[in-house]
Amino acid sequence: MRTISQVAELTGISTRTLQYYDEIGLLKPSELAESGYRLYDDDALQKLQQILFFKELGFKLKEIKEILQKPDFNKIKAFKRQKELLLLKRNRTDRLIQLLSRLEKGDQCMSFKEFDLSDYITALEDFKNNSTDDVIKYFGSIEDFDMCIQKVRDNESEIAKLAIKQFGSIEKYTEAMKHNLEHFSEFMETQLTGEVKEIGRQTDILFGRLTADLSEDVSSPKIQSIVHELLQFIQKNCADTSLDEPYINVLIDIYSSDYIKNMTDSKYRKGASDYIVKAFRYYSENNASENN
Repeated sequence: MRTISQVAELTGISTRTLQYYDEIGLLKPSELAESGYRLYDDDALQKLQQILFFKELGFKLKEIKEILQKPDFNKIKAFKRQKELLLLKRNRTDRLIQLLSRLEKGDQCMSFKEFDLSDYITALEDFKNNSTDDVIKYFGSIEDFDMCIQKVRDNESEIAKLAIKQFGSIEKYTEAMKHNLEHFSEFMETQLTGEVKEIGRQTDILFGRLTADLSEDVSSPKIQSIVHELLQFIQKNCADTSLDEPYINVLIDIYSSDYIKNMTDSKYRKGASDYIVKAFRYYSENNASENN
């Protein structure tokens, strides 16, 4: 057992902070000595370690308390998620350091104002804070949603470029995303039932057929037939799309991005995203005259 003073010395956290954690029920002492002093065992120190990791990732004390009090809380799973989030954070920091090094050497760097997703990220944070039940229901947990937000931060310029291609500007994209978040529950209920759910299922089937055998040449009639069927399906069921070459190039850009590539490869198989890009590109290059 360690006294509160010993824990403070070990961790660098003030005794007043530890007392506050006790008062709000975040970290209770393991037991109280006869003198009334708070005592902490190794389990309490491990819990404190979890708290500090969550704080480092930007979680609020209220959120941390809710996470730790869940009956199904798994500390090993939490460590893995925390590690993933910290790696994403480190990667972003590394890129900022590289940019500063270039600026320090006098390199001229473009303005990133047009690729600023801060309003959208703020909307995501607000949604997390104001719609906790929906976040947990549809994303699994607050931690998982924070992972999504961190991925947006980590791929900000890449996502912004795709948003501009699809919506025309960051402002229009952010406006559309805010509307979706404001009506998220209604939107998800629609997604989970009826026609929209069937569209998603059919799209998954088509992409599954396209990526079933990655060793098959993308120029084969079979693969190009699936690509044509897939593009026709997208045109029929998604607003503001056409089979012209520019739209196919948007799809190529989307599936070339690291952000989408990781999700696509995880869903279908490794290499699926590159294969989809090659198949789309071949279709675009060999059917341009038919589509114009």
